[in-house]
Amino acid sequence: MYQALYRKYRPDDFDSVVGQDSIIKTLKNSIIHHNFSHAYMFFGPRGTGKTTVSKIFARDINCLDPIDGVACKKCEHCKSSFSKDCIDIIEIDAASNNGVDEIRDLKNKISLVPSELTYKVYIIDEVHMLSIGAFNALLKTLEEPPEHAVFILATTDPQKVPETIISRCQCFSFKRISNEVIENRLKYVCKTEKIKIDDDVIHNIAVFSEGGLRDALGLLDKLNSFSDSKITIDDFNEVNGTISYNQISDFLSNIFNGNVSYVLQCVSEFEQNGKNLIQIFIQILNYCRNILVDYYLKGVNLPCSIDSLMSFTNQLNEKMFDIKKSNNSRIYIEMFLLNFIHLNAVNDSSNSSKIVDIKGNNSLVENINSSNNSLSEDISVDKDLESTSSVSKNSYEAVDDSDDEFDFDKEYNDDIDTNSFSNSSVNVPTIRNLDKIMKVRINNTFALADKKLLIEESKNFEKLKDYTFDQEIGYLVCNLLDSKIRVVSKDNILISFEYDSSVKQNLLLLDKLSEIYHKITNSDKNFAIVSDDEWENLKKDYITKLKNKISYEVLDEPKVILEEIKKDDIISSSAMDLFGDIVEVE
Repeated sequence: MYQALYRKYRPDDFDSVVGQDSIIKTLKNSIIHHNFSHAYMFFGPRGTGKTTVSKIFARDINCLDPIDGVACKKCEHCKSSFSKDCIDIIEIDAASNNGVDEIRDLKNKISLVPSELTYKVYIIDEVHMLSIGAFNALLKTLEEPPEHAVFILATTDPQKVPETIISRCQCFSFKRISNEVIENRLKYVCKTEKIKIDDDVIHNIAVFSEGGLRDALGLLDKLNSFSDSKITIDDFNEVNGTISYNQISDFLSNIFNGNVSYVLQCVSEFEQNGKNLIQIFIQILNYCRNILVDYYLKGVNLPCSIDSLMSFTNQLNEKMFDIKKSNNSRIYIEMFLLNFIHLNAVNDSSNSSKIVDIKGNNSLVENINSSNNSLSEDISVDKDLESTSSVSKNSYEAVDDSDDEFDFDKEYNDDIDTNSFSNSSVNVPTIRNLDKIMKVRINNTFALADKKLLIEESKNFEKLKDYTFDQEIGYLVCNLLDSKIRVVSKDNILISFEYDSSVKQNLLLLDKLSEIYHKITNSDKNFAIVSDDEWENLKKDYITKLKNKISYEVLDEPKVILEEIKKDDIISSSAMDLFGDIVEVE
């Protein structure tokens, strides 16, 4: 019967184990000096050698004549321990034997002396799967085991193991095996098995296995079965649903060039051809990382601006977890790409039009951020708390009820004429006092917060889902759905975004966001935008004022001050649409 490569080439002694040198050295020294512990815990990623090292260690501590901490394989104990019928080395799968009864049965048998070996070794694999009752039953046994008993607990998830168990064990953290070590091991296996394979395939297998040698050998086994002759990179891509580096390069070029139709067509073709979209974007992430490293270390030319590449790599890395967990990864990926392409185009256009606020700073968000801590100092507060106590309570209640996450699963309906929205490139309004406007809106939102209005606006946000796929406004709707509603008053909605970069981008789109929101929801409220970190500061400031019985005073929103605006300038008309007749043009 054919034996899988990962089983055939599983090490049977410490000298054959690769990638865990420090652990092997420690265990070998403990055997040489005969000072090994009664309980061990091995934890780390899958396929890094935890169970293999457990079995080797169980055999080596029972060897009658170990050589430099390695079993001699000749004595009676070695012959018995290497036999499949050995009854003194007990392996327990905690995933299927996780109850109290199984552990109690173990406790009843542990007092029996070994029948053949010196030590009775219990290897409990995936120990984190034990129930709380089972852990409690095991606790006393680990505390005071018989002299002839040794426990080895193995797990991929040590966070789920109680601290009381961990503290009674000598713990070893198994690290991911490096790509170089995996490649060398694969070359050895291929040479022994006479498998013909390209070097770049071996490299891709090592990267694809993410530090797990068992996964690497399993993938090699699968490729060997798939290929009739020499294993090529095309075979690798076909089996794993990945794409070539040329395809990745072409795909990225079109993303940075803003070729939306081509990018969406590629995503569609990837899925239709049976490609794994998640693996493809892991490939793209690694590709971008390698380009950036080569740029900084070797001076290699970049295919686009450094800012665009850094932004894309960071955003993709942040979104990978959500992509993996999404019910429909294709939709999530398409929305991510559309959002990035649009915002990248906005940033490119804004670089040629410098935004200057009244203080001469280039970054409005930095001004808002720096002013958050001094909000209470800049705003005079004269009202008595009793006159606004109900408002204050409502604003506080609104704090934690708005962390709803929206999905993009609804189909588009055309109740609203989306052709009325402009599809032209976004023009950035040069508003001198936008930071002051934001501060006043934030203050007034807290002062007049109403939980009923918060619930109403949360329902309004639900309406936005119907327009996520609209070609004209979908990217703007997705921007709003990426935010969290924090506090709502009769005039304003305070929303937050996770990252400062998102705040900057959406402040540039403020008039467009307000326009689509007003038309879709029939709400006339204005937006105040902050980051999640800024929100935490604002919330702390609110709580401090509440404890000190200080209320918020409603302030008049300042008029918009534009800089050097021509009469027929599009920027002027955009600001007029957003702020009405309060606009004052200098």
